[in-house]
Amino acid sequence: MAFSPVTSGYQGLREQAAWLDLSARGRIRATGEDRARLLHAMSTNQVQELRPGQGCYTFFLNAQGRILADANVLCFEDSLLLDTEPETRLKLFEHLDRYIIADDVTLTDETDSTAAIGIEGPHAEAVLELLGWPRPAAAYSLIEGVARIATTGSDGFMVLLPVASKSALTSQLTSAGVPQATADQACVVRLEQGRPRYGEEITERYLVQETGQLHAVSFTKGCYLGQEIVERVRSRAQIHRVLRRIEIDTPTPPAHGAKLKSGDLDAAEIASAVYSPALQKTVALGYVKVAFAEPGTALQLGEFHARVS
Repeated sequence: MAFSPVTSGYQGLREQAAWLDLSARGRIRATGEDRARLLHAMSTNQVQELRPGQGCYTFFLNAQGRILADANVLCFEDSLLLDTEPETRLKLFEHLDRYIIADDVTLTDETDSTAAIGIEGPHAEAVLELLGWPRPAAAYSLIEGVARIATTGSDGFMVLLPVASKSALTSQLTSAGVPQATADQACVVRLEQGRPRYGEEITERYLVQETGQLHAVSFTKGCYLGQEIVERVRSRAQIHRVLRRIEIDTPTPPAHGAKLKSGDLDAAEIASAVYSPALQKTVALGYVKVAFAEPGTALQLGEFHARVS
């Protein structure tokens, strides 16, 4: 059985399924009796409550509440695995290692010895069923090296495996008619879906609440690095901008930092923008001032009409 042919990885991600090589993402394993306590105290989510087979998405902050990195945390019987962006692999490792003092925690960078393949799109689960792979049901859950994690905002899974097994899996996928999506194609779908990425739309410049990614945060857990700022912002509602998806009626994506207006007022700043072949217009993620952040709000980019979506 094979899937109906699609013309590209972009079409596969939107309509059926496609695979992505995510092996460049950082994979840091934490072992030792204090591993959960340390990561819980260093991150914004409920890491200490995870049980084997569970996972979560979390931020790592500095003392000023700025976002140093994000990660998917996966709980194994004897370890916790951090899946993070390529740009934050070394920064996150060094940040955590700096806080290991008398703790029984060992960090191991497994990026070069392991691989990660993403299978994403509306029919991603059917692909795993076809190949006989387990299909974890809950977001961020894990069964035998397969996690329900998607990088493009669609449904999807991440398969974690040794480097030596990577080519066999990708050959299986190709034989089943599942196309490979390039990084550029995945970026277009990600922005169409409004899915931000650390290193592009989320950086150290921003506070947690400004990103809108509140599934990365527990507001009931105990102390963690940067919590005072997160709580202060929450209690006083002190944010002036928030990350939003924006559609712009132009085939030419504006540059990072381009300003959008509402009348004569500055209303938003572009973080990332691409042309969407499916929508035949530009889609972007940008930081919109709260007064203009309501979905449907009309904005202007020079002569082109735009709207918060």
